[in-house]
Amino acid sequence: MSSKSSNPSKAAARAQKAAELRAEQERAEKRRRLLMIVGVATIFVLIVGGAILVTVLNQENVEAPDAGQGDYGVSIGDEDADHTVIIYEDFLCPICGQLESASNEGLTEAAEDGKVFVEYRPIAILTRFGSYSVRSANAFKAVLEASGPEEAKKFHDLLFEDQPAEDDPDSHYSDDELVELAVEAGASEDDVREDIENLTYEDWVDDATQAAIDANVQGTPTIVLDGEQFAEGSSYAEIGENLVEAVQ
Repeated sequence: MSSKSSNPSKAAARAQKAAELRAEQERAEKRRRLLMIVGVATIFVLIVGGAILVTVLNQENVEAPDAGQGDYGVSIGDEDADHTVIIYEDFLCPICGQLESASNEGLTEAAEDGKVFVEYRPIAILTRFGSYSVRSANAFKAVLEASGPEEAKKFHDLLFEDQPAEDDPDSHYSDDELVELAVEAGASEDDVREDIENLTYEDWVDDATQAAIDANVQGTPTIVLDGEQFAEGSSYAEIGENLVEAVQ
């Protein structure tokens, strides 16, 4: 009797496991499709570099919600500022790190001075290097939800401050390390740990990435200044410097 009565529960467990596997396969397939669209451009960026890179990635203009009007980022500054900037980034993207190093401090100062309104929009396209792109963007959203935009911006900055190597998974921050950075940014560990460890906002990350693709974002970083793509410079360090100068 006991053997027969346990069959339904075993069947239910198998069905639940199958459903979980299907869901994971669907998420993987979705990311694979996103990568096919965006990843080729990103690889080309790394191979070609410089001015040719800029020409390739800016053949068509990005059609995205205005700064502060989207659902997938964090904003700094005054919405009524003379200039607006939108930056699409992957926290694992090395040239995003170059851009941040060259522009973050200047853009932050310009935002504080009321000269520019900036929105940072994290996406996850470098999934061929592992789960870090998704995990870091999920952690960003966890901090944003639990603590607010100021802490999320600090967390964003910390992720780029000592950015892991793209092709070295051993250097990618663990969940514990992401929690530590979140706490350093001002979040409470109790508020963010579960969401970071459980990838609570994974669907949000997927949706943010798809929204970027729908807006014709073809690689990271993508910069939109006053409604037009900005790519003045032969490297992203130079582009970052020129971007700061443009909003002064």
